[in-house]
Amino acid sequence: MMSVVIPSHNDLYLHKTVASLLDNAQDEIEIVVVLDGYTPSTPITKDPRVRIIKRWSNGGMREAINDGVAASEGEYIMRLDEHCMVGPGFDRSLLEHIEDNWIVTPRRFFLDPVRWEVMGDKHIDYEKLLIIEKPGGRRKFSAVEWKARTKERAEVLLDETMALQGSAWCMSRKWWDTVIVRLNSEGYGTLYQDTTEMLFKTWAAGGKLMLNKKTWYAHKHRDFNRTHDYPGELANASFQFALEKHGEEYERVRAKWMI
Repeated sequence: MMSVVIPSHNDLYLHKTVASLLDNAQDEIEIVVVLDGYTPSTPITKDPRVRIIKRWSNGGMREAINDGVAASEGEYIMRLDEHCMVGPGFDRSLLEHIEDNWIVTPRRFFLDPVRWEVMGDKHIDYEKLLIIEKPGGRRKFSAVEWKARTKERAEVLLDETMALQGSAWCMSRKWWDTVIVRLNSEGYGTLYQDTTEMLFKTWAAGGKLMLNKKTWYAHKHRDFNRTHDYPGELANASFQFALEKHGEEYERVRAKWMI
């Protein structure tokens, strides 16, 4: 069974995300919705496959994911953002091609959440992990579209990749329990760099990040407003912590990928 964990805080599209999962699953799933310090004005769909975990204070995305995974019962764990659409049979496609030491991410499209439709054919496959610099000197690890690899390996449907945006991933519970263990809020903060933490833990343990092009999801396009308001100084501290913690290992990873 796959457990889909959805961390949520005041998002308008949570109900549609849950409905998309229920409508498109082909096998047994449970959906664990973690309400992080709020109660939706419209109740969540009543369905035996849906479980609600209520956090009475807003602890942040990382702690919401931790709580959701701890409460889940599936052999495999999927994390999905609260404003996403999934493709038909997403669960079967992901679990047909997975190893215990993999984190798997699907092909990503862009979602118009108001119309609740995929925005054309543009999609993201491969991404590479880079250190980018923003205006004002802010530096951070970031997943950047890898156009050359996308073109070179267009016919490969299941393939290793270097980075992911983070809104949808799947792994075995065994990998979470023995390698990831939990997403740490200490140093990283409560919102950002979760995939950076997971990637470096996975690489250190001999695992891989894999791209599965046989299924897809669509994530809310950045033209639509975000629902979180995370202070800039806390974001900067998170970015700096990740750079200091993983900078040396990143150079070895970068050399392996020849970027």
